[in-house]
This record gives sequence, structure tokens and C-alpha cells, in this order.
Amino acid sequence: MIVVMRRGASQENVQAVVERVKELGFRPHLSVGEERTIIGVIGDERTLNENVFRLMEGVEKVVRILKPYKLASRDFHPHDTIVPINDISIGDKRVVIIAGPCAVESREQILETAQAVKEAGAHILRAGAFKPRTSPYSFQGLGQKGLELLAEAKAKTGLAVVTEVMAPELVPVVAACADILQVGTRNMQNFSLLHAVGESGKPVLLKRGMMSTMEELLMSAEYILSHNNNQVILCERGIRTFETYTRNTLDISAVPVLKQLTHLPVLVDPSHATGNWEWVTPLSLAAIAAGADGLLIEVHPHPDKALSDGDQSLRPERFAELVNKARAVALAVGREL
Repeated sequence: MIVVMRRGASQENVQAVVERVKELGFRPHLSVGEERTIIGVIGDERTLNENVFRLMEGVEKVVRILKPYKLASRDFHPHDTIVPINDISIGDKRVVIIAGPCAVESREQILETAQAVKEAGAHILRAGAFKPRTSPYSFQGLGQKGLELLAEAKAKTGLAVVTEVMAPELVPVVAACADILQVGTRNMQNFSLLHAVGESGKPVLLKRGMMSTMEELLMSAEYILSHNNNQVILCERGIRTFETYTRNTLDISAVPVLKQLTHLPVLVDPSHATGNWEWVTPLSLAAIAAGADGLLIEVHPHPDKALSDGDQSLRPERFAELVNKARAVALAVGREL
């Protein structure tokens, strides 16, 4: 349920509604716009009489939100959420490029890649220190050492860092290094982890589960938002279908649909969607044309020697070509890079 205040409602009117929400055992959540203030009533409000608020001074209307996700809904928060990361913002006119290797493999590898993607135009560095792998015998990441190398790359290049966190107990450790905490596709419904990253107060990049609906993605975002952490960035990275020619099927329609349903920024990861570097560039351009707020691209200086996901990684020179093409498409649709 949301309580929409009249234009020009006084601060006293707003505070009276907030206090009433608390008295009834619910949690208020304010969204202050240029013209109106919206107060969300958080909790199971199914038995709550709307007239409790409708008759209060300064209230314009009371609206029940029928969607199971509340805080992520545009009904509750009609304006786009913009997530600031250092000197850039995710969710505004600029299309943000996040690039780097699948995993931190060595000091030389991560520093070389970080410098290359920065020179090509990337805004944020991505790389995994902890890697969830299908096989227990595959490279699992360098762990704490990988975080230390990411911190060094960040210090040398000035790039912000996003890296995956896999368990609630690892959140403080990863948060000490990363500017953005990534929740991967396999952990999208790891509810203990969602609570932990929400409580961290750090920006969170939430990847869609490989077999999850858009509504399930938004419900996972709701867990993070419920901790008063509105710095959530959604990521479409391909879903599992009957098609076997690509690694996953990139649901490009998810971009405009999510942009309509939610106020949260939406990124696209074409690398994991295709599993093949040759198709990363065309899908990147399609994502920007569809309205994506940014891209998550895997880049490796020596893909043939990569310990994970070499087949889908772009060499630095190919990544630079992608950025140039992406800039042209962004300008064509009224955005910038």
C-alpha cells in the first residue's frame, strides 16, 4: 500500500502519516519527489483499512500495490533510481561499461587487464576473487589474495571494482575491497546472502537466475531493498532454454520490461549469455538500443590461457572496438558513453 500526499502537503502532514504507519505495526518508507511525497506501508497490509490514511490531513489518495514486490515497483517509486559509484552514476543518461576478466588469476593478469579496459573506456573493473563453478575440480578463484590484487588494481587505475560474494559470512571481507557487491546467478535466491548484502549498505549488482522469471528477480531485489538499501542494480545475463547453440539465451526483452516494472537500473551481461566472444559485440549493441543502463563484458589479455570462461572473453583490442561501436549506438538513442 502507498499513501500519496497532496502537492504542497506540509512536513507535519507527512510526519503524521509516518507515525500512524508505525502505530499500526508497519514500516514506513518515504519517496520524496519534486511535487509529491509517497509513503510506502511495508508489511502484510491485506487486512488494513485504507480509510485509516485516506481521511488524514494532506493525503491525496491511498493505492494498494497488487504486485508481490513493493519497494522495487514503479508504483511505489515512479522515478528512476540512480546509483552513484565514485564519480559516475548507474541509471542516468550515461551507459556504463563494466569490464574485466572472469577471475583474478595473477597480479600481472589483473593489472594488465585493468589498465587495458580503462584505456579503452571502461568505467568499472570486474573480476572474481571467489568463483562458483559447476565442477568442484575447476578453478575456484584466489579468494582473499584475489581481493588484495583487486584492491591494488583499483589503486593503480582509479577504477571502481565489482566482484562476487558467495556467502553471508564473506560480505564484510568482500565489502572492504569492492565498491559493488555482485550476487551471481546461482545465488539469486540465496536469501541469507540477500539479507547480508542488504544490511551491508553497499551497492549490489543482482544477476538474474539462469532459470528465474523477471518477477522472481524483482522479489530477490525486494529482500535487499527491505534493509533500506536502495542501491540495487539488476543484471540480465541470459536464461536457460532449449537452445544449445549459445551458452544461454539472452532475454533482450527483459530490458524494456524491467525498465517499465521497476525503477532500478538494468545492466546486460552478453558474455555469459552467449559463451562466445564473437557474439558479444552485436548483443551489446542490441542491449544499448533496448535501453540498458550498462554492460558487463569479460575481457582477458590472453583468452587462450584463461583459467575460466576464455571462450567468451574479448581481447583488449576487440573490447576497444566494441566500446567505439557502443558509443555510436548510445548517441543514436539519445544516451552517452
